[in-house]
Amino acid sequence: MIYLLEDDGSIRNFVEYALNGSGLETRGFERPSDFWRELDKSLPSLLLLDIMLPEEDGLEILRKLRERRDTKRLPVIMLTARGTEYDKVLGLDRGADDYIAKPFGIMELLSRVRALLRRTEPEAEMEELVLGGIRLSPATHTVTVNGGGVTLTHKEFELLELLMSKPGAVFTREKILSAVWGVDFDGESRTLDVHIRTLRGKLGRYGEQIKTVRGIGYKMEDKV
Repeated sequence: MIYLLEDDGSIRNFVEYALNGSGLETRGFERPSDFWRELDKSLPSLLLLDIMLPEEDGLEILRKLRERRDTKRLPVIMLTARGTEYDKVLGLDRGADDYIAKPFGIMELLSRVRALLRRTEPEAEMEELVLGGIRLSPATHTVTVNGGGVTLTHKEFELLELLMSKPGAVFTREKILSAVWGVDFDGESRTLDVHIRTLRGKLGRYGEQIKTVRGIGYKMEDKV
């Protein structure tokens, strides 16, 4: 089941009709209060979330979702008329998995939804990743360095998880952006560099395990 929180009736009805017609069961909500009530009864497999809403805005809803244990990893695609680079970076850094600016084409929306569902299919077993003094647990969404907890943003966690998944392998900038951000927009490359720099800082001396491969991308080694 896909939930759609959108107060514009014409958009909500159109998206519901298109997704349901493509075999993706979808239920729309006009107001956040209705959405929260239904969420407490049943969790969706994905949420399409508008930003400009009555009662509370989408970014505040996203913040609450990421703080709840049961929705911390709920796939979320932002659907909004706010299409500037700043707005996209803000939404993604707050924990959104993808960001589609209005007006959008229904075929693009369907493609993005299916791609995100594929990326977030439950894994039979989520093993901990250990590299040097860093331990990352996908199951609990936690990171420790020498046994001490480290607080990462949603995107920092996904970035570190990707790099740790294949020690020594070089990930191109394009691969990282596609795997972690899932969208293309001007400024993404700079956003990646900022996230790498911040992540290194949070990992302390173990941040040196993240190596820059000049002109290509990044890799992670098992030694400082």
